[in-house]
Amino acid sequence: MIEATQLNPKPIPEVHLDRAPLARVLAQARFPPILAISKADEVASFQEALRETYPNLSRDQVHSIELTGGQTPNVQQGLIWRLADGETEPAWRVSLGVDFVALETSNYDSRNDFLARLGDVLSAVEESFSPASASRLGVRYIDRLTGAAVERIGELIHAEILGVIQPTDTLDSSLRESVIHQITEAQFRAPGGTRIQGRWGRLPANTTFDPNALEAVEVPSWVLDLDMFTTQSQDFVSEDLVTTARSFAECLYWLFRQMVTMEFLRFHGGEP
Repeated sequence: MIEATQLNPKPIPEVHLDRAPLARVLAQARFPPILAISKADEVASFQEALRETYPNLSRDQVHSIELTGGQTPNVQQGLIWRLADGETEPAWRVSLGVDFVALETSNYDSRNDFLARLGDVLSAVEESFSPASASRLGVRYIDRLTGAAVERIGELIHAEILGVIQPTDTLDSSLRESVIHQITEAQFRAPGGTRIQGRWGRLPANTTFDPNALEAVEVPSWVLDLDMFTTQSQDFVSEDLVTTARSFAECLYWLFRQMVTMEFLRFHGGEP
């Protein structure tokens, strides 16, 4: 079996899209468990560092079920603190658990803005809890096309990416037109021992493949979900983590541009 070679991304200028189809952008850093994070008084300094930008605090009780062969399921309960910029339907949210911190937004403006906010969040964790290391770091972009974009998908996404739903003269059109649900999943080798998990394809109305990251919508859609991550442990130094996150964002943008056409950029208000 031939081993996959790694991607060879090259620097590529970012084209601003006035109508960017980004549904959600996320970044997460995991660290060895810090049980003090489960106590409200221990989280006070973290909240204070971010409270001006994310003034709304809540806490969620989450449950996970661990299934082991032949044994009773192990149900675990955890606490996640949420800091958000709004009380209902926030555009930006920070999540803090005993072993992770995450930043997510449905109102992405630019790479620099997102990374600056991520730096503030990671710095607050570093100063408040001094994690020993970052055991995983990931950056994830999820695009969603609906309406006219789905109808013109053959013009916006390269044929090699679309697969069976690509308009073609070599196959009966009913094969393409009968597709209700189609998701392609691929993992890419990326520089520095990292990986990119990609999922893309067509979803019917009221459907999602990840309810924690992408809510269902009432119309058919085409989604592109790219998640770059490393599980190589590194010191939890906020500046270094942001530098790594920036390299991830740049690599993901390069991959995104390999998949979309120039018409995609024009359709969404860009000037390539």
